Amino acid sequence: MTTSHYIAGRWVEGQGSDCISVNDPALGQPFAELMAASVAQVDQAVAAARGALPTWKATNASERAAYLRGFAEQLGQRREALITLQMRNNGKPRHEAEIDLDDAIATFSYYAELAEQLPSKNRDVALAAPGFSARTRLEPVGVVGLIVPWNFPLVTSAWKLAPALAAGCSVVLKPSEVTPLIEQAYGQIADSLGLPAGVLNIVNGKAETGAALSNHSGLDKLSFTGSNSVGSQVMRSASAQCRPVTLELGGKSAIVVFDDCDVDQAVEWIVAGITWNAGQMCSATSRLLVQDGIATALLPRLQAALEKLRVGNPLAEEVDMGPLTSQAQWLKVASYFATAREEGLQCLAGGKVLDREGWFVSPTLYADVPKDSRLWTEEIFGPVLCARRFATEEQAIAEANDSRFGLVATVCSADLERAERVADALEVGHVWINSVQAVFVETSWGGTKGSGIGRELGPWGLSAFQSVKHVTRCLG
Repeated sequence: MTTSHYIAGRWVEGQGSDCISVNDPALGQPFAELMAASVAQVDQAVAAARGALPTWKATNASERAAYLRGFAEQLGQRREALITLQMRNNGKPRHEAEIDLDDAIATFSYYAELAEQLPSKNRDVALAAPGFSARTRLEPVGVVGLIVPWNFPLVTSAWKLAPALAAGCSVVLKPSEVTPLIEQAYGQIADSLGLPAGVLNIVNGKAETGAALSNHSGLDKLSFTGSNSVGSQVMRSASAQCRPVTLELGGKSAIVVFDDCDVDQAVEWIVAGITWNAGQMCSATSRLLVQDGIATALLPRLQAALEKLRVGNPLAEEVDMGPLTSQAQWLKVASYFATAREEGLQCLAGGKVLDREGWFVSPTLYADVPKDSRLWTEEIFGPVLCARRFATEEQAIAEANDSRFGLVATVCSADLERAERVADALEVGHVWINSVQAVFVETSWGGTKGSGIGRELGPWGLSAFQSVKHVTRCLG
């Protein structure tokens, strides 16, 4: 693949120095490669977005909504190809790849509706002081850079791209070099719909390309999803330009199980929270806090459930969990298995890489993990679950909140009043009660503490790409 960059409404060849190898993680082998964009091509993409901005932001909201609905419809028309690509490049089981696509479609449809609801006129503001009038208007923030990760391509880009376009922003999208192919669909759809040239630009590349975009003086905002280490670099770039930034970063989330739970139901929620996408989720509930009264019954059943999971190539067989998406992530998770052995942790299930082609690891459970263990405190980004016991509600809340992250949490209890009380006390951005991690476009997404800045999805996702202007006039 040579024409892998979409700039100013045209597909162009990469002129950078990096060759990107695209891998099938179930085989551990490349199936495509492309040349990265050069720094000059990043400049061209930003210039194209800047040139397209005045006309695009002046487009009426209903016309922008029509484009967004077009994106939703054409994603659906590409359904099987996109699902297969998610399975092949990410290693996702089919049912997960299907949910990813449905999520992206729902996101574009939702922001089409919000775009149509944008006020066509300014809103008058009542003033206490006589002799003045005031009005408020919402404007697009401008040209935005969108940097998205490899664990949920197509989805995370939809969460950013749809509200940005709805708000009237023009964008430069930089996919992950691990999964650069699936976002090409957005450029193809833009072509098919006749989206004005320059409104959407896509540049692929590694760190050099990402740095060129995040450091670019032509951007008005950056929106980044990824690791904390890279997020801090993006934030430094934004601070140098004194421009706004949205960061969706890591997590080390807790799932709290009280002793009034149905054991089998609790096991289902726990397994889903740590093995979905092979645990490669910032929201993975990788810290299990289980109350003393249920621990003896729950842990053996959880061990059996993890050992029963079918792990394999999603394109070759029906599986519950696929491989890790990259060799780098496979090696990282393997290093935590080694750390667990060094720390003498009690391994109830897994704890090893699988002896087969591809980047597979076993779903893993460690019991009675000390609070100072690296596996308890650090984000692993794999199907590795660490368990601790607690006695009281107060202890559960304290231990759940004892983290530098604050993205999500899950509470499992038959006492709904208690579950709601605990949910309110947890220092995170999203809490599930007695549920798998169902994410709806109408709700918000984002965290507290080291898990990021700002919110995506819902009306908050749209407002992240809007600027508020007040106009005050003297009536005298």
